[in-house]
Amino acid sequence: MFEGSMKITVAHSPDPDDAFMFYGLASGAVSAEHLEIDQVLADIETLNRAAFEGQYEVTAVSFHAYAHLSDRYALLPHGASMGDGYGPIVVARTDGPDAVKGIRVAIPGTLTTAYLVLRFYEPVFEFEVMPFDQIQEAVKAGSVDAGLLIHEGQLTYAEDGLRKIVDLGHWWAERTDGLPLPLGGNVIRRDLGTPTILKVSRMLRESIAYGLEHRTEALEYAEKFGRGLDRDRTDKFVGMYVNQLTLDYGDRGRLAVIRLFDEAHAMGLIPHPVTIDFTSL
Repeated sequence: MFEGSMKITVAHSPDPDDAFMFYGLASGAVSAEHLEIDQVLADIETLNRAAFEGQYEVTAVSFHAYAHLSDRYALLPHGASMGDGYGPIVVARTDGPDAVKGIRVAIPGTLTTAYLVLRFYEPVFEFEVMPFDQIQEAVKAGSVDAGLLIHEGQLTYAEDGLRKIVDLGHWWAERTDGLPLPLGGNVIRRDLGTPTILKVSRMLRESIAYGLEHRTEALEYAEKFGRGLDRDRTDKFVGMYVNQLTLDYGDRGRLAVIRLFDEAHAMGLIPHPVTIDFTSL
């Protein structure tokens, strides 16, 4: 639909794993292929909401949100965050509850996949939405019974004197015979047209590959987005969510996405079945 040079906004979370993925582009090491690339950083729930308006040409979204967006956005075959035996964690104070049922849980957004999977795990609980980086403090202060942690909170909760009730990625793996838990992916607006979609897809894949191949310098860049994580934990966190499943979903990743949507629809948690057409290069 669009010819020649054009401006593309790429929106992603201000987190070490997303920063690592986009380092190749941000550093100029990967060619933008005559596209003018702007980057916008916002928390995942803000990006989910913006995608409903089609605000950004390319954006990270939660898979839960994508169930409502597949008519407007195509799912790119790379850039996914998947927890392979690990994932979002529900935590409480040491003297807090041991189970989720019936308690008040702080969540990072109702469109996050973490919230969706928590409802798979336990449908009966109250929730309070708050920014993801305020949840640990809310649990510590006792204003909620428990908190659903995403991003680096999965590594730092014990330092705040909190304990784990459940790791939803581990629970999902046991429930699905070892499938990874799809949390978020990169999507692109369908109205850009096939030639531009394929060009952007190729460019983003090259950026992820560049980070994996130049890990030390990409980690130096990603560490700036770690909100207090040191280099070792930045490295660990990036390794959790930027790996071969990020470079390409593969059969396991595709099966996991299909399973997630099928179960969500069967439980009445998304409005209609979702057919995935993974964009291919």
